[in-house]
Amino acid sequence: MLDVQNIAELKNAILVPGKPGKAEYYDASQPTNSNNHWFSWLAKHLQINDIFAVAIEPPFPWQPRYELWKKEFERFDIKADTLLIGHSCGAGFLVRWLTENKNQFVGKVVLVAPWLNPENDIAQDVADFFEFEIDPKLSERTKGLIVFNSDNDVESIQKSVQTILESIENVELQEFSGYGHFCISDLGTVEFPELLAEIVYS
Repeated sequence: MLDVQNIAELKNAILVPGKPGKAEYYDASQPTNSNNHWFSWLAKHLQINDIFAVAIEPPFPWQPRYELWKKEFERFDIKADTLLIGHSCGAGFLVRWLTENKNQFVGKVVLVAPWLNPENDIAQDVADFFEFEIDPKLSERTKGLIVFNSDNDVESIQKSVQTILESIENVELQEFSGYGHFCISDLGTVEFPELLAEIVYS
Protein backbone atom coordinates (compact mmCIF):
# COMPACT_ATOMS: atom_id res chain seq x y z
CA MET A 1 0.00 0.00 0.00
CA LEU A 2 1.28 3.45 -0.93
CA ASP A 3 2.54 5.47 1.98
CA VAL A 4 0.82 8.86 1.84
CA GLN A 5 4.04 10.48 2.99
CA ASN A 6 5.68 9.35 -0.25
CA ILE A 7 3.14 10.95 -2.57
CA ALA A 8 5.35 14.02 -3.04
CA GLU A 9 8.04 11.69 -4.39
CA LEU A 10 5.87 10.29 -7.17
CA LYS A 11 7.07 10.94 -10.68
CA ASN A 12 4.62 12.96 -12.71
CA ALA A 13 3.98 14.18 -16.24
CA ILE A 14 1.91 17.06 -17.56
CA LEU A 15 0.55 16.74 -21.09
CA VAL A 16 -0.45 19.85 -23.00
CA PRO A 17 -2.71 19.23 -26.03
CA GLY A 18 -2.90 21.60 -28.95
CA LYS A 19 -5.51 23.93 -30.35
CA PRO A 20 -8.62 22.18 -31.70
CA GLY A 21 -10.99 23.64 -34.23
CA LYS A 22 -14.03 25.38 -32.79
CA ALA A 23 -16.45 23.03 -34.55
CA GLU A 24 -14.49 20.03 -33.29
CA TYR A 25 -14.54 21.38 -29.74
CA TYR A 26 -18.34 21.75 -29.74
CA ASP A 27 -19.00 18.44 -31.50
CA ALA A 28 -20.50 16.06 -28.92
CA SER A 29 -19.31 13.05 -30.92
CA GLN A 30 -15.66 14.08 -30.48
CA PRO A 31 -13.58 13.39 -27.36
CA THR A 32 -12.46 16.24 -25.14
CA ASN A 33 -9.23 17.88 -26.18
CA SER A 34 -7.31 16.20 -23.36
CA ASN A 35 -8.57 12.77 -24.45
CA ASN A 36 -8.09 13.17 -28.18
CA HIS A 37 -5.44 11.60 -30.42
CA TRP A 38 -2.80 9.76 -28.34
CA PHE A 39 -3.22 11.60 -25.03
CA SER A 40 -5.35 9.03 -23.20
CA TRP A 41 -3.20 6.18 -24.50
CA LEU A 42 -0.01 7.91 -23.38
CA ALA A 43 -1.42 8.83 -19.95
CA LYS A 44 -2.41 5.20 -19.35
CA HIS A 45 0.99 3.87 -20.38
CA LEU A 46 2.76 6.41 -18.20
CA GLN A 47 0.49 5.39 -15.33
CA ILE A 48 1.45 1.73 -15.65
CA ASN A 49 5.07 2.85 -15.56
CA ASP A 50 4.34 4.56 -12.20
CA ILE A 51 4.32 8.05 -13.67
CA PHE A 52 1.24 10.05 -12.64
CA ALA A 53 0.06 11.81 -15.81
CA VAL A 54 -2.52 14.53 -16.41
CA ALA A 55 -3.51 16.33 -19.59
CA ILE A 56 -4.58 19.92 -19.10
CA GLU A 57 -7.96 21.14 -20.32
CA PRO A 58 -7.94 24.95 -20.48
CA PRO A 59 -11.24 26.66 -21.33
CA PHE A 60 -11.95 27.48 -24.97
CA PRO A 61 -8.72 25.91 -26.32
CA TRP A 62 -9.79 26.72 -29.88
CA GLN A 63 -9.21 30.37 -28.93
CA PRO A 64 -6.03 30.07 -26.83
CA ARG A 65 -5.26 32.75 -24.28
CA TYR A 66 -1.95 32.39 -22.51
CA GLU A 67 -3.07 33.40 -19.02
CA LEU A 68 -5.90 30.85 -19.07
CA TRP A 69 -3.56 28.08 -20.20
CA LYS A 70 -0.98 29.15 -17.61
CA LYS A 71 -3.54 29.06 -14.80
CA GLU A 72 -4.70 25.58 -15.79
CA PHE A 73 -1.13 24.29 -16.22
CA GLU A 74 0.07 25.60 -12.86
CA ARG A 75 -2.70 23.78 -10.97
CA PHE A 76 -0.47 20.73 -11.09
CA ASP A 77 2.81 19.93 -9.35
CA ILE A 78 5.75 21.11 -11.42
CA LYS A 79 8.94 19.68 -9.97
CA ALA A 80 12.55 19.19 -11.01
CA ASP A 81 11.69 15.75 -12.42
CA THR A 82 8.27 16.57 -13.92
CA LEU A 83 7.98 15.39 -17.51
CA LEU A 84 6.40 17.88 -19.92
CA ILE A 85 4.90 16.82 -23.24
CA GLY A 86 3.23 19.30 -25.57
CA HIS A 87 1.60 18.95 -28.96
CA SER A 88 1.35 21.75 -31.54
CA CYS A 89 0.07 24.89 -29.78
CA GLY A 90 0.57 23.07 -26.49
CA ALA A 91 4.25 22.62 -27.31
CA GLY A 92 4.46 26.32 -28.14
CA PHE A 93 2.90 27.05 -24.75
CA LEU A 94 5.63 25.04 -23.03
CA VAL A 95 8.34 27.02 -24.83
CA ARG A 96 6.84 30.26 -23.53
CA TRP A 97 6.18 28.97 -20.01
CA LEU A 98 9.72 27.63 -19.66
CA THR A 99 11.10 30.87 -21.08
CA GLU A 100 9.22 32.94 -18.50
CA ASN A 101 9.95 30.69 -15.50
CA LYS A 102 13.71 30.86 -15.34
CA ASN A 103 13.93 29.51 -11.79
CA GLN A 104 11.99 26.34 -12.60
CA PHE A 105 13.84 23.12 -13.33
CA VAL A 106 11.89 20.25 -14.91
CA GLY A 107 12.48 16.78 -16.25
CA LYS A 108 12.54 15.80 -19.89
CA VAL A 109 10.52 18.01 -22.26
CA VAL A 110 9.16 16.67 -25.55
CA LEU A 111 7.69 19.08 -28.10
CA VAL A 112 5.60 17.21 -30.67
CA ALA A 113 5.04 19.22 -33.86
CA PRO A 114 5.53 22.52 -32.00
CA TRP A 115 3.65 25.53 -33.36
CA LEU A 116 4.49 29.18 -32.73
CA ASN A 117 2.20 30.81 -35.31
CA PRO A 118 5.27 31.98 -37.26
CA GLU A 119 3.20 33.76 -39.93
CA ASN A 120 1.27 35.71 -37.26
CA ASP A 121 -1.94 34.47 -38.84
CA ILE A 122 -4.69 36.56 -37.21
CA ALA A 123 -7.31 34.02 -38.33
CA GLN A 124 -5.86 31.65 -35.74
CA ASP A 125 -7.15 34.00 -33.01
CA VAL A 126 -4.31 33.49 -30.54
CA ALA A 127 -4.07 37.11 -29.31
CA ASP A 128 -0.65 37.57 -27.64
CA PHE A 129 -0.08 33.85 -27.02
CA PHE A 130 3.22 33.84 -28.90
CA GLU A 131 4.42 37.36 -28.19
CA PHE A 132 7.62 36.50 -26.32
CA GLU A 133 11.33 36.10 -26.93
CA ILE A 134 12.58 32.53 -26.58
CA ASP A 135 15.18 31.94 -23.88
CA PRO A 136 18.22 30.40 -25.64
CA LYS A 137 19.30 28.73 -22.37
CA LEU A 138 15.92 27.11 -21.81
CA SER A 139 17.17 23.54 -22.22
CA GLU A 140 19.66 23.98 -19.36
CA ARG A 141 16.71 23.85 -16.95
CA THR A 142 15.46 20.54 -18.34
CA LYS A 143 16.71 16.96 -18.37
CA GLY A 144 16.59 17.04 -22.14
CA LEU A 145 14.63 19.03 -24.72
CA ILE A 146 13.45 16.95 -27.68
CA VAL A 147 11.48 18.03 -30.75
CA PHE A 148 9.45 15.52 -32.78
CA ASN A 149 8.90 16.64 -36.37
CA SER A 150 7.45 14.93 -39.43
CA ASP A 151 8.62 15.65 -42.97
CA ASN A 152 5.04 16.03 -44.24
CA ASP A 153 3.70 18.40 -41.58
CA VAL A 154 2.53 21.85 -42.71
CA GLU A 155 4.84 24.76 -43.44
CA SER A 156 3.98 26.68 -40.26
CA ILE A 157 5.14 23.72 -38.18
CA GLN A 158 8.36 23.39 -40.17
CA LYS A 159 9.04 27.11 -39.60
CA SER A 160 8.27 26.78 -35.90
CA VAL A 161 10.63 23.82 -35.55
CA GLN A 162 13.36 25.75 -37.32
CA THR A 163 12.84 28.74 -35.02
CA ILE A 164 13.20 26.52 -31.97
CA LEU A 165 16.34 24.84 -33.31
CA GLU A 166 17.90 28.21 -34.14
CA SER A 167 16.82 29.92 -30.90
CA ILE A 168 17.49 27.31 -28.20
CA GLU A 169 20.80 25.63 -27.49
CA ASN A 170 21.12 21.85 -27.15
CA VAL A 171 17.82 20.75 -28.66
CA GLU A 172 17.55 17.19 -29.91
CA LEU A 173 15.56 16.77 -33.12
CA GLN A 174 13.84 13.52 -33.99
CA GLU A 175 12.61 13.45 -37.58
CA PHE A 176 9.81 11.18 -38.75
CA SER A 177 8.56 10.41 -42.23
CA GLY A 178 4.85 10.46 -43.08
CA TYR A 179 3.56 11.16 -39.55
CA GLY A 180 1.86 14.42 -40.56
CA HIS A 181 0.84 16.49 -37.54
CA PHE A 182 0.94 13.43 -35.26
CA CYS A 183 -2.88 13.38 -35.04
CA ILE A 184 -4.98 10.22 -35.04
CA SER A 185 -5.91 10.86 -38.67
CA ASP A 186 -2.20 10.96 -39.59
CA LEU A 187 -1.00 8.10 -37.41
CA GLY A 188 -4.02 5.88 -38.07
CA THR A 189 -4.04 4.89 -34.39
CA VAL A 190 -4.17 6.35 -30.89
CA GLU A 191 -0.90 4.62 -30.08
CA PHE A 192 2.36 6.54 -30.15
CA PRO A 193 5.07 4.07 -29.07
CA GLU A 194 7.95 6.27 -30.23
CA LEU A 195 6.89 9.00 -27.82
CA LEU A 196 6.41 6.56 -24.95
CA ALA A 197 9.86 5.10 -25.59
CA GLU A 198 11.45 8.55 -25.55
CA ILE A 199 9.80 9.41 -22.24
CA VAL A 200 10.15 6.13 -20.38
CA TYR A 201 13.02 4.15 -21.89
CA SER A 202 15.62 6.59 -23.17
